[in-house]
Amino acid sequence: MIEFGDPWPEFNAGIDYSDRCTFSDAGKTLILYYSQKYQNSAPLNGWLQRIHNNQITVNGRAVTDPNTILSEGEELVYHRFPWKEPPAPHSIGILYEDDEIIALNKPSGLQVLPGGLFQQRTVLTQLQRLNPSSSETHPIPVHRLGRGTSGVLLCAKTKIAKSHLSALFNNGTSSSLASSTRRIRKIYRALVKGVIPEDEIVVDQPIGQVKYPGVAQGLYVAVSSGKPSLSKVHILERNLVKDCTLVEVEIQTGRPHQIRIHLSFIGHPLVGDPLYDIGGIPKDHDFGVAERGLGKDGGYDRPENAVPGDCGYHLHAHYIVFPHPVTREIIRITAPLPCTLQTLEEKEEEAAS
Repeated sequence: MIEFGDPWPEFNAGIDYSDRCTFSDAGKTLILYYSQKYQNSAPLNGWLQRIHNNQITVNGRAVTDPNTILSEGEELVYHRFPWKEPPAPHSIGILYEDDEIIALNKPSGLQVLPGGLFQQRTVLTQLQRLNPSSSETHPIPVHRLGRGTSGVLLCAKTKIAKSHLSALFNNGTSSSLASSTRRIRKIYRALVKGVIPEDEIVVDQPIGQVKYPGVAQGLYVAVSSGKPSLSKVHILERNLVKDCTLVEVEIQTGRPHQIRIHLSFIGHPLVGDPLYDIGGIPKDHDFGVAERGLGKDGGYDRPENAVPGDCGYHLHAHYIVFPHPVTREIIRITAPLPCTLQTLEEKEEEAAS
């Protein structure tokens, strides 16, 4: 398998967040503007610190007076200082590539898109480096995998491919390859706690969001008021000694963290999952917003509780079946299985080969 990806520098380049003062914000003070609009980024004291550190400019000029009155149309930029991002793998395998698409073998521990502490150490950054001369022609991921999830990640190289593939993921999936050339199948492997007695399980528990410390937009959990979600679970192998079960999961919808939530909901969380517990809810059942300390840049410290991006669980996007965005040929792309997600028979076959 061909691999690509440059090693990460010790520090990232920092990041600039740009805004333009609107009519409704005109007349506000600088500190009021930021502390109200971006309260999830930092509290009032944190924004004061950033202003005093020359991290905010108005029309290109650093402003250190938090009581500066803003005018409509002014350009505001918050300059976030460079920081050390948490460790993440940098090498990515290529499973398939043609003129329209590229399918990657994403390693566990690598985030797909920038967010939170990971602004540089992402799949997108490595894709951008494939064609550094143009920001418009590098491949774009058309779906996401959790940071701790490994396996097939599909990316579009052209606008046509991006449009068609995005529509496939948005329109859901199909359980039968022959049923439609407009659908997509996504098959995962997972290792869960406990021995599942059934051979097949269909989970249709809705998934929605609740307030949760450290997750600004809310944490996805099993909740009756959530959106319809469907997963089909097929048992591959039971390990009575280690009290775990190897399963194959086909997701009929694509809610965030759906497999982790659905398997936890039926009483079998993923082995090593630091976040989700039985019932499809977090191990820390307190959904309130906890007090958090401040980091060196004035922002909130990482919460003590687990968050969705934490790794440790065993989940792999094994293969994907879909119609090519241009030729409409049915394509199947498979990512090699990690040893922990192989059946005994697969391990023996690999050893013999």
